[in-house]
Amino acid sequence: MRDDPQCVDCMTALVEVQDLTKEFRTFKRREGVKGAIQNLFVRERIIVKAVDHVTFSIEPGEMVGYIGANGAGKSTTIKMLTGILVPTGGRVVANGFVPCRDRRHYTKRIGVVFGQRTQLWWDIAVVESFKLLKELYEIPDADYQKRLGLFSEILNLKDYMNTPVRKLSLGERMRCDLAASLLHNPPLLFLDEPTIGLDVVAKDRIREFLKEINRLERTTVLLTTHDLSDIEELSRRIMIIDRGKILFDGDLAEMKKRLAQYNQVKFFLKDRAQAASLAQITTDGISCERVDDVTYLMRFDRDKHSSAEVIRNLVNRLEVRDIFIEEEPIEDIVKRIYLSGEVG
Repeated sequence: MRDDPQCVDCMTALVEVQDLTKEFRTFKRREGVKGAIQNLFVRERIIVKAVDHVTFSIEPGEMVGYIGANGAGKSTTIKMLTGILVPTGGRVVANGFVPCRDRRHYTKRIGVVFGQRTQLWWDIAVVESFKLLKELYEIPDADYQKRLGLFSEILNLKDYMNTPVRKLSLGERMRCDLAASLLHNPPLLFLDEPTIGLDVVAKDRIREFLKEINRLERTTVLLTTHDLSDIEELSRRIMIIDRGKILFDGDLAEMKKRLAQYNQVKFFLKDRAQAASLAQITTDGISCERVDDVTYLMRFDRDKHSSAEVIRNLVNRLEVRDIFIEEEPIEDIVKRIYLSGEVG
């Protein structure tokens, strides 16, 4: 598939999005019986901008995290990038195609996984679904066997290849969906909430698989998720969307460095009696949270206090068994960006 003359591996950007906009028309519903009757005759129409002049590009081999609150516009963006929705305005070129115009050819050259839906056939064995996909994508036998063997090894699929899809657990189905989305070796993979509802072990296996595929084949990945640990594990670049607009697009480490307001110190006291002295060091800009009887988490404003100062006060006033310095969790930084509506 990669040698198709219409593919753009050789071009600078694999995905180009310029002023992408999607509007939905709805109407304001009135309350009560009287309002319902009025709605039958007079409707106040409303235009909702789900995506509002979004612009970005993605280079070949990048793994980009695309995050936002519910209703922020991230899934709408993914649906336009995959050709499911037609944009109201703007321009999208992905893998050399305009998705909504060239959908038939385009979808043969991308991979898509929606966490809440499966592309596998519900009542037949997993391996039979893979065989059907092989025919749909016209995958040569040698390529199919090679890739299926690789995915089976990395994702540990062999134990349920002959199991009907409906009998799989959510984690097992997600692994099979990932394999199915990559059987035809697409250069571009869209993942919409791929780890939703999964346990820690299943999430870890999927993350390791994605990292390995990106390393081996330079597969470009655009990932949307509510689990920010997915972003930290997989992506160097993060895009934050809210109310249809991009609030941040850049390096994840740079965002944490520039926008982190607090640092944290996790410490373990020698015994419970030491906790009585904590009030002496919780001054302006410093707060302390109890984790258990001897474990505490201290947060402090980076502009008011240094890590060295906080640790020095801790060890001078308390008997401490161990100390760990931690960055402000990415969840807190993103939450602050959502609430302020700007990066600052």
